[in-house]
Amino acid sequence: MPLAVYVLGLSVFALGTSEFMLSGLLPAVADDMNVSIPRAGLLISAFAVGMVVGAPLLAVATLRLPRRTTLISLIAVFGVGQIAGALAPNYAVLFASRVVSALACAGFWAVGAAVAIAMVPVTARARALAVMIGGLSIANVLGVPAGAFLGESLGWRSAFWAVGAASAVALVGVATLIPRIPLPDEKPQLRRELQIYRDRQVWLSISLIAFAAGGVFCAFSYLAPLLTDVSGLDDSWVPVVLGLFGVGALIGTMIGGRIADAHLFGVLLSGIAASSVLLVALALLGQYAVAAVTLAFLLGVSAFYTAPALNARMFNVAGKAPTLAGATTTAAFNLGNTGGPWIGGAVIDAGLGFASPAWAGAALTVTAGAVTAVSLRLHRRTAASRVVTAGAPASTCACASTCACASTSAATATATATATATATATAPNEPINQSRSAN
Repeated sequence: MPLAVYVLGLSVFALGTSEFMLSGLLPAVADDMNVSIPRAGLLISAFAVGMVVGAPLLAVATLRLPRRTTLISLIAVFGVGQIAGALAPNYAVLFASRVVSALACAGFWAVGAAVAIAMVPVTARARALAVMIGGLSIANVLGVPAGAFLGESLGWRSAFWAVGAASAVALVGVATLIPRIPLPDEKPQLRRELQIYRDRQVWLSISLIAFAAGGVFCAFSYLAPLLTDVSGLDDSWVPVVLGLFGVGALIGTMIGGRIADAHLFGVLLSGIAASSVLLVALALLGQYAVAAVTLAFLLGVSAFYTAPALNARMFNVAGKAPTLAGATTTAAFNLGNTGGPWIGGAVIDAGLGFASPAWAGAALTVTAGAVTAVSLRLHRRTAASRVVTAGAPASTCACASTCACASTSAATATATATATATATATAPNEPINQSRSAN
């Protein structure tokens, strides 16, 4: 794996810490800003909304700009947003700082993911993306609990200052270690890249990611009050449990990244089913401290076990436009990260208690499972039709660039779940073309 991919993963550590650390800071932020916990939870949704809007907009705006320069600019803006949050005098300013930080974060994810998959062969996409997601997992293991600890010890603003410092380190890493990527011979055309949205599988992937992410973060966003008010744990336990969730996330990412390239749909179906069961168990058993802590760890495993497959699936069905594919994936994840906390806050406001977001989350992940089944059925039908087409002479093949007619060895390697993923391997020089399209 190229060193530059690991640099991107390290940068994502800072981004991920900022995105998720509020889950352990909500009570302190709500008290300092004199707002309710559900309203403080909207700060998580604000970040997610910024990601949803920022990912496609910045992907389009930077489509023809040098990738390295774009990454440097975005991580710098992100760091400034953290400083603004640390200095925020009121809720409105803090809210705005979260949106600005999210816009920069979204752009970095979209461009960074496109660069990562461009540097590896098509059969290693999930592993490359797993490295980036690994940065997010480590953020949950170290960054989020550390933020909660700082918030408990020195006040929630200290956590924002710490992320600002981490962003500065990431900026140095990107500026010095990410190679300068030359501009493509043929500049990307927005109209051509937008054609990916004509594919039903792209929209199914968007829905799948949004429901899967929404279900997990519907519950995760309110894990702190569940642990203290329902399970009866002391506030000092919150960073520990968040750390366990992060450890589970890292384990899940490692396992999912290793097998998703070969068994993509198997990973999706098993991981989403596991998350649904765990969320139901959390809703039923959250009053027991041991059960709540154990289930938080296992939920981290199941949620991030599917993350490499969710990312890879989008790049497989939208491979002609890798930058927009990365932006679309980021937007889809954060549609879930927006809707999940909002739904969780709504059921709490309805008087259903702090365990109710787990029930709502389970409903969302069950829906994600249903969408996966529809996508798999359509995938099998498409693959079957391509097998028939493969019997025609090569000179008469009418398939598009996602044709699976040739490359028997590549198709065999992943035929159990990812025929469309390997379909793009038909042209021997395609990795070069992908690299160019991501520049």
